[in-house]
Amino acid sequence: MQTSQIKQEIASINGVALNSANEALSADERRQRACSELLRQAAVTEGLLPVGNEPGTDGILSEAATQAIEALLERKLTIPEPSEEECRRHYAANPARYATGERVRARHILFAVTQGVDVVALRNRAETTLLDVRCHDGNNANALEDRFAQAARDQSNCPSGAEGGHLGWLTQSDCAPEFAKELFGHTEIGVLPRLVHSRFGLHVVEVLERKAGVAPAFEDVRGAVTMSMRQKTYVTALRQYMHQLAGQAKIVGVDIEAADTPLVQ
Repeated sequence: MQTSQIKQEIASINGVALNSANEALSADERRQRACSELLRQAAVTEGLLPVGNEPGTDGILSEAATQAIEALLERKLTIPEPSEEECRRHYAANPARYATGERVRARHILFAVTQGVDVVALRNRAETTLLDVRCHDGNNANALEDRFAQAARDQSNCPSGAEGGHLGWLTQSDCAPEFAKELFGHTEIGVLPRLVHSRFGLHVVEVLERKAGVAPAFEDVRGAVTMSMRQKTYVTALRQYMHQLAGQAKIVGVDIEAADTPLVQ
């Protein structure tokens, strides 16, 4: 019944539908489409896109709409160049992010997001498993080991599940970027207190061991630091602009404030 209700609900921005009546979307997919439609309508208002431009209900923007949105963001977002002092301060606060050779030994339990899967139910299962392996009343490493390994064997959609979820020693290049972002450049050891999202699904992750990388001199990574600072400023400006557009629009069936969408990450 719940799946049927999701399929029948049509989200909209200022009366423009974001999905068809028989299409079930996750909350993140709805937010993604809502952000795209807010920007498309803003491009029309700014005269960058013809009033007759047809919005789609499949989440795919036309080439004209994509180009108009790029022009809109270039016009609306002010991205100041980071100063030398700001870049050095950022580097000093995040040395692990720019270290080379960092390795992490980890294991995971993958809850794969596949076509037709009930995303809400999947997330509930993943969160329940995360809570179980983190809070299981075991006072020694073997108890947790058994709990995590058994959950991986029983529930993981990754072949590593047969090996208790073990992934071995990983470098950033071994992982999808969104997965690597959660594993590397941190100091946490043990089961991460949050689900890790990737293009493959939801992961319960345990970091078993870390080997630090070598931190280069600031001058050697100045370009990467500057690029990171620009991206951070761009994301902040885009998020503020999206909130402004959302505040001026009539939004139905979408909670834009609930989480960041890929559009503003």
